Amino acid sequence: MTGSKAWIAAPAGLTLSQDERRFFADERPWGFILFARNIQSGRQVADLVASLKEIGGRATTPIFIDQEGGRINRLRPPLAPAYPAPAAIGELFAADRRAGERAAWLQGRLLAADVMAYGINADCVPCLDVPVAGAHSVIGDRAYGLDADTVATLGRAVADGAMAGGVLPVMKHVPGHGRGNADSHHELPRVDAPRAELARTDFAPFRALHTLPAAMTAHILYTDIDPRHPATLSKIVIDSVIRTEIGFDGLLMSDDMSMKALSGDLYDLSAAALMAGCDVVLHCNGDMAEMRRVASAAQPLSGDARRRAEACEAVIARSHDTSTDGLRAEYDALMARVG
Repeated sequence: MTGSKAWIAAPAGLTLSQDERRFFADERPWGFILFARNIQSGRQVADLVASLKEIGGRATTPIFIDQEGGRINRLRPPLAPAYPAPAAIGELFAADRRAGERAAWLQGRLLAADVMAYGINADCVPCLDVPVAGAHSVIGDRAYGLDADTVATLGRAVADGAMAGGVLPVMKHVPGHGRGNADSHHELPRVDAPRAELARTDFAPFRALHTLPAAMTAHILYTDIDPRHPATLSKIVIDSVIRTEIGFDGLLMSDDMSMKALSGDLYDLSAAALMAGCDVVLHCNGDMAEMRRVASAAQPLSGDARRRAEACEAVIARSHDTSTDGLRAEYDALMARVG
């Protein structure tokens, strides 16, 4: 990963244009992320992933995707099976803790097999947000439950399942999106709860899983912690909450810098996120002009950021079990218990 810069890029379409090839080769993003616009057929996805890894220059170049189950899936049938929403695993867990935890591990393991079939090696799961009554529905059934213990237990199982299948998990959205009063894709959510209350609930699953290798920030303004800057841009939130109180020392990647929760020039925003303590910034919409601004703000990975990125690639490089014999049938039987 020598020379890789502190950003993650997204191609615009099904194949790389010559402009994209040149740009990515010059600006050396640490990794790439795929969306529905990048997916048409199995062969096409595998070829695109191979092209991105070739540009990255190493087999462990991280290729991210959002494949959670429920409504958040970039790979859809027939390219990958559909799974119940994470909340359904929580229902099973409420009835039978052992069965629910096993189903969560199986879902993580099977999601890993689904994405690895195309060479994708990083999945933005688990979602560790804890929704509260009255919050925006953007999290909703993406959450494993409505209490921190359920979310932490099932999130850990999903992450362990993903890693058993050779895939890097990314917990999100640290330090907690469950109370958000808006969809950060469209506007900046604001959370006015006292920090002590957030620590008891929202932060708790991340604290329990603080040893995971990677996490994604929340574009949320926590007014009792930093009334001026959303978490992604807040040195206070990143230093005091994420690194110290939660104890997370893994790779911290921003949520998508092109989301409407953030306003301003992409160079300024990306530079601010990196200065605040994000290790890498994520840009998702594939717009070349925007990517140039993000890339110009990103510098080669160094120091702790490089150490954390190398640790993530070490997870990808681990030997892993490729067999899923019997696992799908076991998962389906467990989930059939919740309808």
